[in-house]
Amino acid sequence: MNEFGDLVFKLRGGIWTILFLVVFFIAEPTWESFYFGLIFVILGQAIRFWAVGSIGKYRGEVVKADKLVTTGAYALARNPLYFANGVIGLGWGIISGWYALLFFFIAFLIVYVFIIIPREEAFLRDKFGVEYVDYCRKTGMFYPKTWPVNIKNVIYHYQALWKSERHSLYMTILGTVLLSIKI
Repeated sequence: MNEFGDLVFKLRGGIWTILFLVVFFIAEPTWESFYFGLIFVILGQAIRFWAVGSIGKYRGEVVKADKLVTTGAYALARNPLYFANGVIGLGWGIISGWYALLFFFIAFLIVYVFIIIPREEAFLRDKFGVEYVDYCRKTGMFYPKTWPVNIKNVIYHYQALWKSERHSLYMTILGTVLLSIKI
C-alpha cells in the first residue's frame, strides 16, 4: 500500500485532471448552476491561496515536510489544500449537474480521503511523532475540532503562491471556463 499511496500522491495533479475530464464529459451545465457553482470554485481557490501561503514551501511530487505547519489555514484543519480541492470540485459538480457531482464526491473520497491523506498523515506521524499526534487531537481532517481557533501570529509566504500555486490556479480557471462553454 505504501508504494501505491506514494504513486497516487505523486500523480495527484494528473488524477485531478482526469477527475475534471470525467466531470466535463458528463456535465450538463446551465447558467443558474454555473453561477451557483462558481461561488464554491472561487471559495475553494481562495482557501488554496491561504493554505499555500501558510506552508511557505513548494509542494512537490513526494511527501515531505521540513517542519510541522500548524498555523494559518493549518490551525483550522490538517488538510486545507485537499479541503479546498473538494470545495472546487463541489463547485464544478454543482455547475455540471447531479451525475457529475455524485461522481466527483465518490472519486474524491476514494482518492483523497482513503489513499492520499492517510499516506501523507502516516509520513507526518512517523516524522513528527508526538507533536503530530497532539496536532491531530486538536485539529480535524477538514474542519476545526474546537472554536475559536487561534490563527494569530501567522507568517504568510506570498512568494510561495507563484511558485507553488500558479498551475493549480490556471487549471481551476481553465476548467471553469470549459464548463461555461458547455452551456
